[in-house]
Amino acid sequence: MDHSSRRGFLGAGIGLMAAQQASAADLKLPVRTLGKTGLKPTVLGFGCMTTSDPSVIQQGVDAGITYFDTARGYQGGQNERMVGAALKGKRDKLMLSSKTPARTPEEMVKHLETSLSELQTDHLDIWYLHSRSTPEAVPDALFDMQDKMKQQGKIRFKGVSLHSNLTKMIPWLVAKGRTDVILTSYNFTMDAEMDKVLKDASDAGVGIVAMKVMAGGFRSNKPGTPMHEKLSRQGAMAAALKWAVRNPFVHTSIPGIQDMDMLDDNFKAVAAGWKATDAPVLAAQLKAITPLYCTVCGKCGYECEKGLPHSDIIRIVSYADGYGQFGLARERWQELPEEVRAVKCSDCTACSVKCPHGVNVAGRVGLAQEWFA
Repeated sequence: MDHSSRRGFLGAGIGLMAAQQASAADLKLPVRTLGKTGLKPTVLGFGCMTTSDPSVIQQGVDAGITYFDTARGYQGGQNERMVGAALKGKRDKLMLSSKTPARTPEEMVKHLETSLSELQTDHLDIWYLHSRSTPEAVPDALFDMQDKMKQQGKIRFKGVSLHSNLTKMIPWLVAKGRTDVILTSYNFTMDAEMDKVLKDASDAGVGIVAMKVMAGGFRSNKPGTPMHEKLSRQGAMAAALKWAVRNPFVHTSIPGIQDMDMLDDNFKAVAAGWKATDAPVLAAQLKAITPLYCTVCGKCGYECEKGLPHSDIIRIVSYADGYGQFGLARERWQELPEEVRAVKCSDCTACSVKCPHGVNVAGRVGLAQEWFA
C-alpha cells in the first residue's frame, strides 16, 4: 500500500531539533486566532477527558496553556467537577469549553446548567453539540437553543464536535452558517482531502480545533518489542502532534494530557514545531498502526451485515489498547445500544466490511466484544 498517497507528510523530510531537548521554560507556545470568534488560544490546548490529576491541569495553566476542554459525560460526569476545581481562581484568564450529547433542547439546557455549576463558572467560551455525524443529528432546534444560550450570556460561541463523516459534515456545517467552532478528529493517517476541507472551513471564518491528533495513541503498542521501543524513542507521539498543528488552518488542538511527562512532551513538541526529521518517524508509526486504527474516512467497501457501527467500535477499543484507558473504553461501550452490544462477530463466517487502508475490522471489533461484552 502506498501510504504517502493518504497524507502529505512524507515529502517534508526529517531531523530532531535541539530545541526539543530544551526545558519547557525555554520555549514558548504559538498562538492563533480561532476563526471569527476573535479568541486567541495557544496552539496547544489541554484535552481533559483522560486527566484524573488536577495538579496536571494546574501545571498546564502555569506553563501558559490557555484553552481547556471537557464534556458533560467525561468520567461519568465527574470530569467537569475536577476541571472546575483545578481552574478555580484562574477562569478569567483562560478559555473553557464543554460539550453536550443532548438530543433535545430541554436536555441541552439541563446539561449546560450542570456544566456551569460543576465548572464553577457563569459561562462557557465554547459549547459544543457533541459527536454529530449526520445533519439529522443536528436539527435546527438544537442550533436555536445554542443561540438562546448565547443571547443569555451563558456561552460565548457555538460549536459542533465530529468523530466521523468529516468530509461531508464539515462543509455542511460551514454552509449551514450556524456554527462558530468545529472540533474535529484530525491526524496524520487521514487523506489529503481532509486538509482541503479544513482549510475551506477556516477560510470561511470557522474556528478549527483538532482532536484525536495522536491517531489512537498506541504509545504502549506491544510493550517490550523492538518496534515499541523504537517508536517511543523517536517520539512518534510528539511527531503526530506537530503534524496536526503544522498548518495554520488548525487553530488549536486538545491532545489528552494525563501526567506531567505528557504535558512536558506536548509542550516541547508544539513549541519546537514540525521538522523534516519527524516524517520518517510518522511513516514508521503509520505502518505499525495501519491494521489497528480507523481513519473514519467513510470509504469501507461494504457495510456490516448486522448493522454494527464498526468505526465507532474501533475507536472505542483504541481507547483501551492505544491510550491505555480501559475504563473509558468500557464506559463508551456501555453507551452503545443494547442490540449492538449483543452482536458477536464470531457468529459470522466472514466479515462483509473491507477497509481500503488495511484495518483489520473484524479483529478490532471482535476484540472490543471480547473485552467489554
